[in-house]
Amino acid sequence: MIYRDFQDLKLSALGFGAMRLPVLDGDDSRIDEAAALHMVDTAMQNGINYYDTAWGYHGENSETIMGKALARYPRDSFYVATKFPGYDPSNWNRVKEIFPRQLEKLGVDYFDFYLFHNVCEMNIDAYLDDEKYGIYSYLIEQKRQGRIRHLGFSCHGELDVLKRFLDAYGKDMEFCQLQLNYLDWTFQHGKEKVDLLNKLGIPVWVMEPLRGGKLAKLPAEQESALTALRPDEDIPAWAFRFLQSIPSVTVILSGMSNQEQLEKNLRTFAEDKPLTDAEMKTLMNIADRMLSRGTVPCTACHYCVSHCPMSLDIPRLLSLYNEHAYTGGGFIAPMALSALPPEKQPSACLQCRSCEQVCPQQIKISEVLADFSKKLG
Repeated sequence: MIYRDFQDLKLSALGFGAMRLPVLDGDDSRIDEAAALHMVDTAMQNGINYYDTAWGYHGENSETIMGKALARYPRDSFYVATKFPGYDPSNWNRVKEIFPRQLEKLGVDYFDFYLFHNVCEMNIDAYLDDEKYGIYSYLIEQKRQGRIRHLGFSCHGELDVLKRFLDAYGKDMEFCQLQLNYLDWTFQHGKEKVDLLNKLGIPVWVMEPLRGGKLAKLPAEQESALTALRPDEDIPAWAFRFLQSIPSVTVILSGMSNQEQLEKNLRTFAEDKPLTDAEMKTLMNIADRMLSRGTVPCTACHYCVSHCPMSLDIPRLLSLYNEHAYTGGGFIAPMALSALPPEKQPSACLQCRSCEQVCPQQIKISEVLADFSKKLG
């Protein structure tokens, strides 16, 4: 197992993500406890010491199962992470209720790592409104009391949301968990986010390294190009090798659903094999080709904005459209749009086509926004 230094700790570079544990009869809320415990045993035996769960995973059952699994091992043999569920507005005023309950569910006296969960457009104002909700003050107090050893946050929001959170709380954040992979390096402005965190000296934790499984299997031509460079490397391993090539990445979380996935990942993380320049170029070219399907080539020049009678932030809407179209749905675009008033939504487009007259990429913006509105229902 590869290990990374974090302050005075050595963390396994592969973290055990407990969001996609094996389940019974396809029911996400019914975890296959025996299979999950066996996977944790395998992980512990092979050097994984970082275990990540959250309040909402598996219908609020993930923390309980992980507590059972880890209780069989000495407390100093693992690091456990969980999160305050601020992705749900109904939880914003419940931090004093939820936090102690999480300690009970996991059967621990303290959390090694604790996160503000999913900082995004929808909840950034609530997270920053400490007078009203007190989330920040409460978590800082838990850290002072030793019930949180290391405090951080995860972020699915756009770059401006990340900046706002860091401007307010960056001095207290010890790590940041990002959706990062070779698609989102450009698609979700991953490089810019990592650069910002690097400037502040905040190490990166990674979620969705395989983009929800989309990078586990590629079109035959693209797989052949990678196999020609590394004949013995599995296709999913390329996503992990990409992340091993980013110096500030400390922990790479993988939500493994079965024993086979776990064992494959353990083989990958048995050694550190970052990409060469030539390999990186090939992988980025593959990412570009993957992203060109079903998306629009907006360069965010903003010419369109000055010609929109509704003053819509068209580049942002097109960026969210691309995310939604490529993913085939998902939560990121609806989550971001939920923070916008009705008059700034895709459906507010008047179909006047004024923006299209100045678009250098000749994007049929009115048609794209109409399609976006239809996809969103």
